[in-house]
Amino acid sequence: MKLAMVFYRHHLTKENFRYAKQLGCTHLVIHLVDYFHREKDPVTGDNQPVGDSDGWGVTRNREVWSYDELRAIRNLVDEEGLVLEAIENFDPGFWYDVLLDGPKKVAQMDGLKQLIRNVGQAGIPIMGYNFSLAGVAARISGPFARGGAESVGCDGCDTLPLPEGMVWNMVYDPEAPKGINAATQITSEELWSRFEWFLKELLPVAEESSVKMAAHPDDPPFAFVRGTPRLVWRPELYRRLLDLYPSHCNTLELCVGTLAEMNGVNYYRAIDEFAARDAVGYVHLRNVRGQVPNYRETFIDDGDIDIYRVLKILHANDFRGAIIPDHSPLVSGPAPWHTGMAYALGYIRAMMQRVEKDACR
Repeated sequence: MKLAMVFYRHHLTKENFRYAKQLGCTHLVIHLVDYFHREKDPVTGDNQPVGDSDGWGVTRNREVWSYDELRAIRNLVDEEGLVLEAIENFDPGFWYDVLLDGPKKVAQMDGLKQLIRNVGQAGIPIMGYNFSLAGVAARISGPFARGGAESVGCDGCDTLPLPEGMVWNMVYDPEAPKGINAATQITSEELWSRFEWFLKELLPVAEESSVKMAAHPDDPPFAFVRGTPRLVWRPELYRRLLDLYPSHCNTLELCVGTLAEMNGVNYYRAIDEFAARDAVGYVHLRNVRGQVPNYRETFIDDGDIDIYRVLKILHANDFRGAIIPDHSPLVSGPAPWHTGMAYALGYIRAMMQRVEKDACR
């Protein structure tokens, strides 16, 4: 197992790379889509996260990340003695009509194919993604973690529909007329039909490029959020995803926190099943207390999940991929995010070492 850290584009500095290495990380997973600020949702009036890599506040990026850009980022990582394990999430500007079954979906799929070729050529082994219309929605934040540390949670499902011009929590068309985005008001089977087309178009290119596709489950794991169906909100749907196109490149971005949020699920059994299938690309590891519709994210040592047990299951199945603390509560002080992540990384590293020692006895 490899200890890894997740960075957004604005984190990609030598100082942060050294911070990760000093904390015991050997690998990185990076997002190239930043969230810069929040704008009012045209339907609800609520502040809605928007942004992309050009900082305009709406996802205007239409040109996929080039080989030169990806190789330059990998070179920066290499120079600091780290390994770039994965890119996480497509920019919604690359594939909104793939998600929406819109008129540009074929052209956008051609772009995704080129992106996967670029990722492979740059020597990056995994591309994470979340085939979701609403994205991460219905989460709330507050002083939920130990000592009043700011964290996130859920108190019920968000049923307000997505407006025109928005998908995956980002505005892709700021000039769209007001109203509900009809392309998101579909059945679960219609969403699976869109996903099947996506998978069967893109996976052959991933196989040719030696890039694993890693699918994230829906967080929060409700059947519907903002009037949109969710693709993977139960372990059996992860199973359906894998069985849809059996391939060594069709893998999971195994989010342990999201699995634990699923109501009534034995997530240890699910982790064991998917790890035994060698179907895990990389792992998101955080802790939570409670399950949908009500849960809170906690410090890594303070929730319902037995982190040692999770790592023991992965080790027993010879999982050799990256494990990242995807979220952590913010710790009071001058660097809340960095401090919270340092605490999570230290705990995970200690549990990994314990698992490895116990296995040698």
